[in-house]
Parts: sequence; structure tokens; C-alpha cells
Amino acid sequence: MTNILLIYTGGTIGMIKNPLTGELESFNFKHIHDHVPELGRLNVHIESISFDQPIDSSEMNLGHWKIMAEMVSDHYENYDGFVILHGSDTMAFSASALSFMLQGLKKPVVFTGSQLPIGTIRTDGKENLITAIEIAGMQDEHGVALLQEVAVYFEYSLYRGNRSSKISANQFEAFQSPNYPELAKAGVQIEWQKDRLFRSPLNALNVFTAFSDELALIRLFPGIHFGVYETIFTNPQVKAIVLETYGSGNAPSDATFQALVSNFIARGGVVLNITQCGSGAVQQGAYQTSSFFERVGVVSGRNLTSEAAITKLMYLLGQPSTLDLKQKLQESLVGEMD
Repeated sequence: MTNILLIYTGGTIGMIKNPLTGELESFNFKHIHDHVPELGRLNVHIESISFDQPIDSSEMNLGHWKIMAEMVSDHYENYDGFVILHGSDTMAFSASALSFMLQGLKKPVVFTGSQLPIGTIRTDGKENLITAIEIAGMQDEHGVALLQEVAVYFEYSLYRGNRSSKISANQFEAFQSPNYPELAKAGVQIEWQKDRLFRSPLNALNVFTAFSDELALIRLFPGIHFGVYETIFTNPQVKAIVLETYGSGNAPSDATFQALVSNFIARGGVVLNITQCGSGAVQQGAYQTSSFFERVGVVSGRNLTSEAAITKLMYLLGQPSTLDLKQKLQESLVGEMD
């Protein structure tokens, strides 16, 4: 029997309707078997801990990521796997962040949640929870965890956490992994794609939570007034900027924009170029409209998701200043990019 720790942060999955008021309220996960009796048929021992104050995932921040990472780290030796119950809106950000915070994992950390509260009849929460726990407890014939990374499980699909994005606000199939295939698919059997699983070269868990928030995100759009964004490029607290550009990394040849970018980089800032398309990769310099980026030293984010780009920068900006930030951005650290 494997030991699984549930970590409840908040979100829809942990809600039930108060029969007296009709309002949705968080329930105590220590009584999870009362609400999901099917868990008793799994060959796992389940315990749970929760945030002191469960939060809506729109309130998620760096401090909450630190708490989650420390919960995993503090209990790492006592459990075979971890399931983090989280609101779906920012789940991909949190899964990406923890993939950088918890390097050297040899055990699964599976994020899941739901679109409907677990206390409603048509909820997707029960299946998501049951299967996430089953996946977190699965081992090979040698007793080694099949999954050894941070992942997102939602509606029959298991995705690498730092490759996932929320793509629907009203469908049960709320997540996709646009540039990396599923790690596993839950049908009659759980079908693993073992060649896609990440294995860390580190021999032990390495926890790093000193993320930096000294960055900004700018999404280009036709007609954008670049003068409005001048304060971002000149703010000394902004050390890096993620640019969501068109298609394969293209941007307008606007003189104001180019001056802002080149001056920011000349002062030591880092600009990371990612595509605003749902899938695909930046091919910087392939078109004339992106050749300027190559000349001034903009870093290609290749096929990073926005969530992974932001959290990777937060992780790297928190490292000692001697780190070669641009070089590390171009390396795949935890399977986040090709």
C-alpha cells in the first residue's frame, strides 16, 4: 500500500453546498472518504493537509508557491506521492513554478482540480481526484514511482506541469499541453507513455523557493502604443521582460519599440521572446520582422508556454547574480522546452 499526501490549497474541487444556506463552502479533507467513498477501494493510504486559509486560485502568488513546495519537502520522506488540489485558473502557473522549485524529484507531484464542486451531482472532481491519487501511487515492479515530476491531471489526461495551459473556462477538458504530448491517458486502463516521462539527473531533492518578481509581461497587438509601456522598460525594478509576439516570434519594426528593447538590454535587462499562439515555437530571425531581436540579443523562448516562461524567469532571477541568465534561459532545465 502506498502513502499519498493530499495538499488542499483551495479551489472549486474542495467545495460542497451547505444544505441550510445553499452556499458553497470548503469541506475538511480529513473527511474525504465521506464525500468520495470510492477512495476506499484504492490500494492507497491517504492523509491530507491544507492551507490555513484555502484561497481562490486567482489569489495565488509566490508566497503560496513557497508554502506548497515546503509542504512537499517537509513530508517528502514520509509519502510515496503528493496530490495538490488547486483552483484551475492558475494551476498551470503553480505546476510550472513547482517544477522549478522542486528539482531532483523521484516522486510524483500531481496537481488536479475541477470545473464543478465535488459536492454536485455532475462534478468532474471525483474522477479527477480518484485518478490523480491512483497515478501518484503507481509504481513499477521494483517499487519505483512511475511519475517523478510535477504534472497536471485533468479529465482523463496527464500532462507535464510546465507544458500545460488552461484553455477552457467552461469545458471539463480544461487543459492542454500544446507542445508536448500527454504523459498518460486514463481509459479502461491508465496508458503510460514512458518514453515521455522526465527523469532528473539530480540524485536528491533540491528545493529552491527564492523566486523574484522583478519581471513584466507584454503582449503585442496591432496598434499598440509603445510609449505607454516606456515606464516598464525604464523601471529599475524590472530585470526581465517576457514579450508575447506574433506567430513565430515576430514584432512590428516600430522605432520607439526597438529603442526601448535595445536600451533595456544594453542596461543589463533580459528580454524573452515567446509566441502568443496556442502552439508552435519562436523561430527568431526566420523573418525580417524578428531579425532585429537577433541583433540586439533578445532570447528566444522557443516553445515555452507563458506560464513556464514567467516562472522560469522568476526562478532564474532569484539565483545569484553570477548566474549566466541568458544561457540558462536557453537550456531545458526540467523538461519545459524543446
